[in-house]
Amino acid sequence: MYNKKTTPGTQPATHLSQEIEGSVQGHRDGHGFVIRDDGEGDIYIPPNEMRAVLHKDRVRVRIVRQDRRGRPEGRVVEIIERPPQPIIGRLLQESGVWLVAPEDKRYGQDVLIPKGATGAAKPGQVVVVELTEPPALFGQPVGRITEVLGEVDDPGMEIEIAVRKYGVPHEFSAECLAQAKELPDKVRAQDKKRRVDLTDVPLVTIDGEDARDFDDAVYCEPAKVGRSKGWRLLVAIADVSHYVETGSAIDIDAYDRATSVYFPRRVIPMLPEKLSNGLCSLNPEVERLCMVCDMLVTAKGEVHAYQFYPAVMFSHARFTYTEVAAILANTRGPEAGKRKDRVKDLLNLHDVYRALLVARQARGAVDFETTETQIVCDENGRIEKIVPRTRNDAHKLIEEAMLAANVCSADFIAQGGQPGLFRVHEGPTPEKQEILRNYLKAMAVGMTIGDDPKPAEFQAIAEATKERPDAQQIHTMLLRSMQQAIYTPVNSGHFGLAFEAYTHFTSPIRRYPDLLVHRVIKAILGKTKYALPSLPTPGEAHAKLAKRLAARVAAPGTKPRKDVKPLSRDTQAWEAAGLHCSANERRADEASRDVEAWLKCKYMREHLGEEYSGVVSAATSFGIFVTLDAMYVEGLVHITELGGEYFKFDEARQELRGERTGIRYAIGARVRVQVSRVDLDGRKIDFRLVREGEELLGRALKDKGAGAEGSGARKAGGRSGGRKPEKGAGPSATEQAGLTRERAARSPIQSLKASVKKAVAGKSSKGKARKPRRG
Repeated sequence: MYNKKTTPGTQPATHLSQEIEGSVQGHRDGHGFVIRDDGEGDIYIPPNEMRAVLHKDRVRVRIVRQDRRGRPEGRVVEIIERPPQPIIGRLLQESGVWLVAPEDKRYGQDVLIPKGATGAAKPGQVVVVELTEPPALFGQPVGRITEVLGEVDDPGMEIEIAVRKYGVPHEFSAECLAQAKELPDKVRAQDKKRRVDLTDVPLVTIDGEDARDFDDAVYCEPAKVGRSKGWRLLVAIADVSHYVETGSAIDIDAYDRATSVYFPRRVIPMLPEKLSNGLCSLNPEVERLCMVCDMLVTAKGEVHAYQFYPAVMFSHARFTYTEVAAILANTRGPEAGKRKDRVKDLLNLHDVYRALLVARQARGAVDFETTETQIVCDENGRIEKIVPRTRNDAHKLIEEAMLAANVCSADFIAQGGQPGLFRVHEGPTPEKQEILRNYLKAMAVGMTIGDDPKPAEFQAIAEATKERPDAQQIHTMLLRSMQQAIYTPVNSGHFGLAFEAYTHFTSPIRRYPDLLVHRVIKAILGKTKYALPSLPTPGEAHAKLAKRLAARVAAPGTKPRKDVKPLSRDTQAWEAAGLHCSANERRADEASRDVEAWLKCKYMREHLGEEYSGVVSAATSFGIFVTLDAMYVEGLVHITELGGEYFKFDEARQELRGERTGIRYAIGARVRVQVSRVDLDGRKIDFRLVREGEELLGRALKDKGAGAEGSGARKAGGRSGGRKPEKGAGPSATEQAGLTRERAARSPIQSLKASVKKAVAGKSSKGKARKPRRG
């Protein structure tokens, strides 16, 4: 989060006494930094200065010096804005004084609670605090308790904390609920007017076992496309826009949320349940209103023609991914036997999927195989197990059908000449391109990316390296070089999917941008123009993302974007809506990750001291992150746990290398670790490396010219006194791995003790037989 490290002589000039505005980002260790509004490097704030400010405060700081690490250090001269932010924490009583210890350690200080301001809260409970007095250099903040969430071990407490911590709206307004109550329970005759009747078309839904809202249904049949064979593919999407009118109470709440938020065992929906699980959900064997993307697809997987229209449908079956995959694998199996009437339709869907896959490969879309995990909880919300989500052909089939419909939606909006939201994913920044080129060169990949890289280049590198032992490391770096996708009315294409125009049309029950896309498509069909409503002022998340995007300034000499015209007032309104939706998408992801991290920490507390094998998932200047094979949980092995030598971070190779032994830790390296510490409040898990085979240490040290005396030298001076081995005489890769784990697990004193013990044991074995070990 601090300034990027620069080589000597390239450090940007720091103007002392310069005053900068920005947002405070607290740190759990008491210090903090200011994220500048102008997008330049962060300003370090020492702990004594942090006492008078709070995490998220908007401040003006004066740069007073450079610290010993070369970072500009600031002094707070003015607090511009203190956003009204509740603080969540545990109520404690110490020496008769009530205080709340914030759950988010970035706040840095406990909040004092006067005796009359504790309400009904009891010591140890999790509460929400509203500040009544701000912090000062010589005084703690004071507040009052506004809500009691319950005991820290209550089921679902981690979700209650997260929704408040990240400001996720979790209660619908009274007006929204009243409006939802007035909606019908089923499709009425008047709702079907001017709609295509598709009730006889056997559309089906294919979703996960635990899905409750069904956005999309599909149907496919062979068709002649021109003179060749092809398919007619129908993608029917829930017509949420029919029931949620622009600017209505339901619409305002939906915009405020912008997305549904998914937690283990709980969903905070974008729409009231009557809509999300009832009237809009494409439930089996009931009539539902939908918007249809009706496509003709060629044998090469290209969409030859498409049309959009409102329709009424009747879902003929609710399939799960597992069930469809089983049917496609064996059309005579028991699953197929139960669904005889639908098997042919599923085979048609599989055929069009394979054609769409050919087109995907031809355009060079990036497709990395990554492991996603699912947390399985018991009735009390505790983790039972963490399992990998396997993507079978049924998942990919639905994914390709949805991609095709989304591309058609983007094309339809672009041709309609109306503003709307595109899903834009730009290529890597020049800085990230350079990091990736250096990395590929350092790893001797033999391939690189050009000055104006194309998705096909990334995919070609992924394909060429997939059999290498370090494939995972290379693919991770390819992914990290890419930017995050955003919603914007200015179409710049989708880099990862290799589409010139792309949008989101297929999930209006859970994503507000999709609802807007539906409204624009309907306006184009009706030859009218859709106007955005006057919606609430975007919140903090929007402001933060707007600043971050504004800071993306093109480097001198790069080609300007094709559209350099100033944005119209209409487009600016759409830009604001896109920023709001993008920011709230990030907010939902952060809240979900926070809950998952909390659950994983709680789960791992029950496994303290246990050993597991794992793989290095990231290397940093302060240690390595390791993901356990059995549990898919990530933790940190701090650099101080790697052994008694100096480790240097190689940014080009993304690895830590031991200066004396040459031992390397890079992404994809296999290690064995022990769970050493779990910090529930900080959402952190610490591992230590475990030794494997004492003989490897002895052999490696011998190769280095060191024995027990060498261990003693390390104890005293921290460096080995052994001679440098000749080239080719060092330990093998296997021995190095063993040596690394051995050294990381033992301190120099432990090594010395082990050597002495071994020597004593050797002498005793000469004189008399050893006692057999018990047990």
